[in-house]
Parts: sequence; C-alpha cells; structure tokens
Amino acid sequence: MKGIQIERNFTQFVVFAEDTILSALSKITANRSRLIFVVSESGILQGVLTDGDFRRWIAGCGDIDLNRPVTAAMNPNCRSAAEGTPPGELSSLLTSRIIALPLLDSHGRIVAVALPATDGLQLGSRRIGDGEPSFVIAEIGNNHNGDISIALQLIDAAHSAGADCAKFQMRDMSKLYSNAGDSNDMASDLGTQYTLDLLERFQLSDDELFRCFDYAASKGLVPLCTPWDETSLEKLNGWGMEGFKVASADFTNHALISQLAATGKPLICSTGMASELEIRSGIRHLQQEGANYVLLHCNSTYPTPFKDVNLRYLERLKELADAPVGYSGHERGIEVPIAAVAMGAAVIEKHITIDRGMEGNDHKVSLLPDEFAQMMQGIRRVEESMGQGGERSISQGEMMNREVLAKSLVAACDVPAGTEITEAMVRIQSPGQGLQPNRLNDLIGRRLPVAKAQGEVFFPSDLETPAATPRHYRFKQPFGLPVRYHDIKVFSQVSNLDLVEIHLSYKDLEVDLDQVLPNRQGIGLVVHAPELFAGDHTLDLCTEDSSYRDHSIAELQRVIDISSDLRTRFQCPDPVLLVTNVGGFSEHHHLSRSEREPLRERLIASLQQLNTAGEVEIIPQTMPPFPWHFGGQRFHNLFVDSDFIHQFCKEQGMRVCLDVSHSKLACNHLHIPFRQFLDQILPFTAHLHLADAKDVDGEGLQINDGDIDWVQLFEQIHHHCPKASFIPEIWQGHKNGGEGAWLALERLEAAAGA
Repeated sequence: MKGIQIERNFTQFVVFAEDTILSALSKITANRSRLIFVVSESGILQGVLTDGDFRRWIAGCGDIDLNRPVTAAMNPNCRSAAEGTPPGELSSLLTSRIIALPLLDSHGRIVAVALPATDGLQLGSRRIGDGEPSFVIAEIGNNHNGDISIALQLIDAAHSAGADCAKFQMRDMSKLYSNAGDSNDMASDLGTQYTLDLLERFQLSDDELFRCFDYAASKGLVPLCTPWDETSLEKLNGWGMEGFKVASADFTNHALISQLAATGKPLICSTGMASELEIRSGIRHLQQEGANYVLLHCNSTYPTPFKDVNLRYLERLKELADAPVGYSGHERGIEVPIAAVAMGAAVIEKHITIDRGMEGNDHKVSLLPDEFAQMMQGIRRVEESMGQGGERSISQGEMMNREVLAKSLVAACDVPAGTEITEAMVRIQSPGQGLQPNRLNDLIGRRLPVAKAQGEVFFPSDLETPAATPRHYRFKQPFGLPVRYHDIKVFSQVSNLDLVEIHLSYKDLEVDLDQVLPNRQGIGLVVHAPELFAGDHTLDLCTEDSSYRDHSIAELQRVIDISSDLRTRFQCPDPVLLVTNVGGFSEHHHLSRSEREPLRERLIASLQQLNTAGEVEIIPQTMPPFPWHFGGQRFHNLFVDSDFIHQFCKEQGMRVCLDVSHSKLACNHLHIPFRQFLDQILPFTAHLHLADAKDVDGEGLQINDGDIDWVQLFEQIHHHCPKASFIPEIWQGHKNGGEGAWLALERLEAAAGA
C-alpha cells in the first residue's frame, strides 16, 4: 500500500467559480491529475470538474461555449475529508476513481489536497527516490556538545561539503526517561547513567535548535530532526519541519510512528537494532498509517565493525519496504556509504564533527569536515559513473582515441569505380578513421560507386546509400567549411562556399605559405588557432604559471602573424577572424565563481600583450563544460556560461565564435534554456560553428542527431547577427571527401528556410 502525499501548495488544483470552463481545462492539463476543484472567492469548496464530467457536459448541452463559468459543467457532489484526517483513513478513501481528495477546514474551505504518494517522496525542495541523486544527511545530532556556535559551525561544514541536509535531535528528558532523565539516579545501570549524563549536558535549548534549523535553511540545506518523544514532535511540527527522522531505537515504537504519520509528512526511518521480524512489522504499521517513508539499513554499534555492516541487506530491505531505501552508517571511513550509493541507496546518513576527540560516542564514528567532503565527492562521482545501463555506446573521448589508436580497412591498390572488392584489395592499417577491421566480410564482394586510390580508407558509407555530395547551397549568411591547406582547392571548386576556416595544427606553423598557397584565393577566410602546440603544450592564456602563460602568448602571437599573412592571400577586406580556445580548464572539478575571477584577469592581461596590428580579430570560442582534450575529459571554466560571456564581451569590446554544440552542452549542464543563452550571446557573435549536441558531453554530432532546434536557432541568428558567418563543424565531417560536412549543409539549408 502506497502512502499519502499531503499537498498544501494546491493552487494548481483549484479554480474559482467564476472562471471559464476553458481556463479550468487548461489547469487540468497542467496539473496532470485529470481534475480541478471549484471554490468560491473565500475558498469554500463548490464542486469538482473531471475529464469525465466535461465529457458528460458536452454530451448533454446543445451549444458548446467554453467561455461559460466552470460551474455550468462541474459536479457539485464532490468527495472531501476533514483537515487532520489520519493518513491511513485518507488512503482508504482514495481509489482508482477518486485520485485526489480536498481537505477542508471547519468552514468548508480547502486547506490541502491529499494524493496517493508516488514512488519516492518529496522532502522540502528535494525529490528522494530511484533516478534521483542520493539525499545525503549530515547527522549533527548532539555533536555540538551543547554549544550553538559549534552547531552553526557544523552546519557550515555540512554545506561546504555538499550535503543536502543537516540533522539534529530533540528530546524532552522529563518525559522520555522513567527517572525524568536524572543522571544521578543510582538505580540506573552504568550505560544508561553515562548516556543520561551526556544528554543532560549536551542538549541545545528549543530556541537554539530552531535557530539552527533557520540557519540551515538559509544555507540551502534541508533542516531535519529526530523527535524522541511526543512533546518534541509537537514542537518540531509547530516550527514547520517538512519531514521527520525516526531513530533506530524507535522503529519498534509504533505509537510514536503513528503520531509521526498523522502529520502527513515524509518519514526517514532507521532500522538498526531491529530484527527482520520487527522490520516487517514496522513496514506493515507504516503502510497501515498511510505514511510516506524511506527505510535506512543501519547497524547501531559505535563504531560498526566492517564485518557487521552487511551492505547486501539493502537489496533485501528494498524488497520488503516497497519504498526507497538508504544507509545510515556508524563505521569508520568514507568507503561504505559510497558503496551503498552504488547499490542503490537513495539516502545516506553519516555523522559529522569538528573533532573526533570530543566527549561523546558519536564523535568517534563521525567524519571530519574534509572527510565528509571527500565522501560527498565520491558519492557524486559514483552516481555519475553508474549511467543508465542498457546498450553500450562509444563515448566521444573513446571515438577520438579510436581514431588515433585503432585500425581501418584501407585500399591496398587503386580500385576503379564498379570493381568488385576482393580480400587482396584491402589491408588493415592505422589510424582508425574508417571501417573497423571486423567489417572486412561486409566489404568483400561489394562494387563501390566511387574509385578508391591506394591508401584511401573505406568508410561506412561505402556499404550504405551513396554519401552526400557537394552542390550549391542557399543561405542568408556567409558560410563555408573547415579545411586544412590541402582541402581548400578541392572544396572551393565543388560548391559555392563564401569562405573556408583553416584549422591549423602546430606543424602547420612551420610550412612555407608560398608553397601551399602560391596563388590568391577567390574566397573568404577564417582561421582556427591550434589548441595543442609542440612539446605537448596546450594553449592557456589564463594559467597561474607565468612561464607557461608567457609561452602560450608567444605561440598565439605566431598564429596571429601567420593569420595576418594568410589574410593577404584570401578575399578578406576586414580583419581576419581568429577562433581561439583561450584556456581556463581544470583537471578535477569546475571552479567556483570566485576561483574563476583570477583566470579572467590573467586572460585580459594576456590578450593585452598580443599585437594584432588591426589585421586580426581574436574571437574566443564558447566552450563545453567537459571538453575532450585529446581523448581525455577535463573541466572548462571560462566562456561556458552566458553571463560570463556576455559580461566579458561587453566590457572588453570583443566578439566570440559561438560553437552551438559546445554551448548547448553547457546549457544542459547548467540547466539554462538554450534560447535564453542564444539571446544573450548572439549579439556578440562574429562567427558560428554548427553541430548538434546531446547530454553534457556529446559534441560535434551530425545535424538532427542531437537535441538542438535548428529552425529556432536560425530564427534567432537572423534576428541577432544576420551577417555572422558559419561553418558546419561535424566531428570527422571532412572524411571521405567531406561527406559529413555536405550532409550537414543539406540539413542546415532545410532548417534555415533560405
């Protein structure tokens, strides 16, 4: 039996009696509950309109006017329940037909809506359950040792570490213990006397606890507390606690659990010290009470020996619970909670302290702030690495490495068009740019429509329909293709390109331009600076290492000088655009806003040292959050988010190369609408790289193979920067005569509506 969810923010479930039927239908669509409750101006329930009620109204009226008041179509006989009705009773009232129940005060006004709990639960702003990041509780408990300044310090530590929740405990000692919590009671056994002494001395006052809850909430943490008795529960509920933690010691206390469940708020229940028989009994009681709950596997020894942890019990507990499960740990170290996340724990609870040497049992099993932060980092890394399962796909980084390290099927001799391929005509060689060797039998016996010269690679398109071929295209903006020196003549002759974008390698900086470009080219030019230079030097104008930065400046100046020379060899009346990845990456994590500021200042200083002589315009490229640097992933910090790019361009008077694939990935990562990003950055855009994108690191995809709305993109380009040039930058689009680039131009032309 699923629990009950009490929704007190119920505006999506109500309309006023004078509202139209049309507006009521709009709300029904929005709330996805197939119904809407109708109320008077004072909030008194008048009736309900369901999709069935609407169909009956349509069938019974001759003139269908959706602008009539909703009261014309509503059902006045609406089931309801009184505010404070126990969740168990509400659960019995909800059926497959009655899927939401208005809860009314004594005046008949709606004060909440009861709904069947969905899988998982909502605690504050956080959803807890399968498919969600683990909800990590920093258990402060009594580790403040009665000092509110330490309590606030621990909240700060939990927040800095990345926890989701800061949890405390509240006890009314006079009610909780039979001797009124008197640690001087000589009749108490030694263990009880020791515990009572600690609790007596280390309690915070109610006001101090409430101050801690307020402070935790102000830091963005979910405040949580364990009420050990009915009096504490009343105080916490009065403060507005959004859920409650049930201690292991109270999991068999069905009376207290009934009182907790009656609040209608979610419960996180530890199961330490309980036998499986008691756990099953507790689950039945939670379900009978209509509670929405999570069960935590726990061993209540301090510290727990690793041999007693029994993490595999999580699987069994999930079968029993019919609800999300998690882990509350009292063992030493950070490894077990991380492993629990890998096993599906939806909640992790771990104690935190500022000093393990302080008085009290909990300190000994607690993590120090830096250890808690390490645990959080491990948890989030494990969550990210778990993936979605299913069929394996090759990551972008693997594809890049496969290009370099794997092998391809290559023509062993000249193969005229129409010739039947034999095994003798094929050899296996690196790099892995084309058909993998396991496709040899697919290739043998084929008659290719195009000729292959000795050494040329066989591609997947050789086995399929003919590849896209170049033609004349119609775009409102100047357009071109990415090229190396040897591509320019061929590509410019087979289509009506306005420009080429030369992608320089560091070895290209050494070539004699008179040899590779002896004649002036009748086409425009953009230059893309190398990212990697000789000696494994990745360009970085932002690094703290001054000698490394000076070397980057010197290398980029060489590129600027060569770009200035190239400008004279092309039709380029304005300063030539130089696309540059300016650096600002980090190895292990993204930098905070304050950490990024020194990088920004060093970038500005580096740019000021470069001499463009008015012939070259440096346009930094917008970057993805997780760039692939030669087969490995890093973290990019500059020219990723739209606010940084907008402010930098405005203050420095610069324009950018907007790589839409990179920036779509950035928006996916930052949860920012892509349209909003484009509205901010397109006015500062001189040139665009167009490729599709998926998730947070799937870059350079063929047009229409990702998530970008190309029709919308071109509408925004036409509005904000109609003269900006572009190239399709499909990963490996230049292979096999540029088949990927030509296909991209076909699809872009269709989207642009030229």
